[in-house]
Amino acid sequence: MVLWSLYHQYDIACDSDCLCENELLVMRSSTVEANGSATAKAKISEKIPAVAHPLTEKSTEIASNIKYHAEYTPHFSPFKFELEQAYYATADSVRDRLIKQWNETYSHYHKVNPKQTYYLSMEYLQGRALTNAVGNLDVQDAYADALKQLGHALEDIVEQEKDAALGNGGLGRLASCFLDSMATLNLPAWGYGLRYRYGLFKQRITKAGQEEIAEDWLEKFSPWEVVRHDVVFPVRFFGQAEVHPTGSRKWVGGEVIQAVAYDVPIPGYKTKNTNSLRLWEAKACAEDFSLFQFNDGEYESAALLHSRAQQICAVLYPGDATENGKLLRLKQQFFLCSASLQDIIARFKERNSDNDEIMWSEFPSRVAVQLNDTHPTLAIPELMRLLMDGEGLGWDEAWNITTSTIAYTNHTVLPEALEKWSQAVMWKLLPRHMEIIEEIDKRFIEMIKSTRPDLEGKLPGLCVLDNNSQKAVVRMANLCVVSSHTVNGVAQLHSDILKAELFTDYVSIWPGKFQNKTNGITPRRWLRFCNPELSHIITKWLKTDQWVTNLDLLANLRQFADNSDLQSEWELAKLASKQRLANYILQVTGVSIDPNSLFDIQVKRIHEYKRQLLNILGVVYRYKKLKEMSPEDRKRTTPRTIMIGGKAFATYTNAKRIVKLVNDVGAVVNNDPEVNSCLKVVFVPNYNVSVAEMLIPGSELSQHISTAGMEASGTSNMKFALNGCLIIGTLDGANVEIREEVGETNFFLFGATADEVPRLRKDRENGMFKPDPRFEEAKQFIRSGAFGSYDYNPLLESLEGNSGYGRGDYFLVGCDFPSYMDAQERVDEAYKDRKRWIKMSILSTAGSGKFSSDRTIAQYAKEIGI
Repeated sequence: MVLWSLYHQYDIACDSDCLCENELLVMRSSTVEANGSATAKAKISEKIPAVAHPLTEKSTEIASNIKYHAEYTPHFSPFKFELEQAYYATADSVRDRLIKQWNETYSHYHKVNPKQTYYLSMEYLQGRALTNAVGNLDVQDAYADALKQLGHALEDIVEQEKDAALGNGGLGRLASCFLDSMATLNLPAWGYGLRYRYGLFKQRITKAGQEEIAEDWLEKFSPWEVVRHDVVFPVRFFGQAEVHPTGSRKWVGGEVIQAVAYDVPIPGYKTKNTNSLRLWEAKACAEDFSLFQFNDGEYESAALLHSRAQQICAVLYPGDATENGKLLRLKQQFFLCSASLQDIIARFKERNSDNDEIMWSEFPSRVAVQLNDTHPTLAIPELMRLLMDGEGLGWDEAWNITTSTIAYTNHTVLPEALEKWSQAVMWKLLPRHMEIIEEIDKRFIEMIKSTRPDLEGKLPGLCVLDNNSQKAVVRMANLCVVSSHTVNGVAQLHSDILKAELFTDYVSIWPGKFQNKTNGITPRRWLRFCNPELSHIITKWLKTDQWVTNLDLLANLRQFADNSDLQSEWELAKLASKQRLANYILQVTGVSIDPNSLFDIQVKRIHEYKRQLLNILGVVYRYKKLKEMSPEDRKRTTPRTIMIGGKAFATYTNAKRIVKLVNDVGAVVNNDPEVNSCLKVVFVPNYNVSVAEMLIPGSELSQHISTAGMEASGTSNMKFALNGCLIIGTLDGANVEIREEVGETNFFLFGATADEVPRLRKDRENGMFKPDPRFEEAKQFIRSGAFGSYDYNPLLESLEGNSGYGRGDYFLVGCDFPSYMDAQERVDEAYKDRKRWIKMSILSTAGSGKFSSDRTIAQYAKEIGI
């Protein structure tokens, strides 16, 4: 882990005209020490023979295997074995064991031919693979000892790995938790995604606010992926649908891109099962490169299709303000769906042919396809196309197979997240699929008219195609509901809202189609591996480590919650995690924070409905009141370190303003000698899985404060609660169930409820809202220029007025502000009573058993049929 981030080094260099002599001496001394250390490690390494031991569990032989890979699977110049080289050699060594288990798992599935689940997701937030692999393989201690023999520490080696930039937020993290649980539960399952080269973006914080730069996780290569050169499928775009004399149709013309499979092993915890995450890379063929044009000086035109192929997997969620941007996003979604469905069908045919005759009626009993939100919706018309145009099935048979195979998980009720694609764009890019979607819609309308005439008046909102002459669109969520055998929400409140509001008429048509599957998290990564001190204490007091795969056992901690010995151990474990976090914050931001202060953390995607703005307005008010206090009164307050982190989408202006405001407030507060012993404000840059693994164990209070009814579930709330962190939050998403499980007295509740929100918005429109004086005071303090000259009026004006675009406080920040501040006062008082706080922390962990992704996946398997 570097002492300063690159941008921090840059800022320091810019702020200094030169380095003083003492600093230069320190740098030279460090260089000499580093060179001496390298020499010493080289000598240590020379004693270890470079011998292959791919499956050993003995640390001395593991050291030899690592050395073997350093010499015979070289990725760097010879004679080097520094941290980076050691990381890649260690990863190659771990991969040896994974590949053996992987191959055995493949062989077993081929022989037994079970029903297999295929999970389609545009995002996966895997985090670092090395820690997870050695932990799940139960060889962590052996590898730590082996690396020690080679002159390195496992912790330092782990830090060399860059997070795979395959996701953005909770959607991708959930998908990764599910893969871990499916492997651990020995379920035959595959994940399908895209191999994004540059990810969403790497976040850099400067005085101007957030800047976005490309992720560099593939700048060298990933040692965990295996390219499958024999798994390649053509994916077509544009063209036209050709009608044959027989009436059958075929999609022809346009451009064809090749989808190449890259597989990543997903090991289960202490099981031989190793599943796959298959990522697709887009490539063009050599014959698509025009030598004639190239030799004629038309270099860009010569490689046009190659350039277009590279664009498909370049960036996660490219900007879609332009038609080209919309086409690229749609290309990404279809590319994932088409390549995955072709692969699924090929695997089915390979295992289910009987004398060269494919038993298509068995497809739904052998294949389950789960759509993670609406991004993979095009799997529905693509499966229909492949079955009809490719395999010669009739509409009815193809439809029965498709609707018996595909299930849909909804993750949002936000209108902007319920995808609607322009029909014009769809016809241009996917003409054959639009024909199929039109037929699906036509048959659905006919079914409603014949069986539910009472719903005819609601057809304009129920049908798949919105043929509004101003903006004709395809409603992807409607297509999913009409075509899937099961639709599920991801928290009880969210599922209730789906059934009562968003999909209420569909529920009356298919009452058995809708289910709830409350999200979960893997306890391996999110407690066992990231919080070793607390994990050790839990195992000690429960007298078993079986809780790692049976999280319900945590409930047995409740009987010890008042035990002073457990409380002392618990507090020491939390302090160790806080100290690690304090060191990390110093390294990446240069801000020194006090581990004895209350660590208050909100980390998630920056969005107005998640209300980081409510948080920072509360901080501003707290700072102002501290400034007005006497020194004696300040000493009686509860010291707090408030950490906020997350990425704002590049084109989301208000979200980026919030990031800027947090940093501006921190710059003032942290340098104010009157209050900085009582309050620190830190923006944690470039939030990702590895950063979360540092933040969550060190947290004591976590803010999950979204407007009620707008967060589908959330999973970071589960991670914080599992690690003994108390939550301040609204009754939104999974907060409702977390509060039920940990106990109402161990949850700091505030804010309007979901059923109150519509009335409060209506009252606001009618001019009935009266702001709390504290709310007005915080806004005015920002406007006074206390935090710099940046113009925050556009951001603050979104909280003002009664209605209108960008105004009217749609997310009820002002409405909930007084109850939020009252809840924060309760937090301050509770934290002063250390015995009470630690007991609440223990009960938070004890109540988190329900929120294991093992439980969620077991329910998917039993009740949805994955």
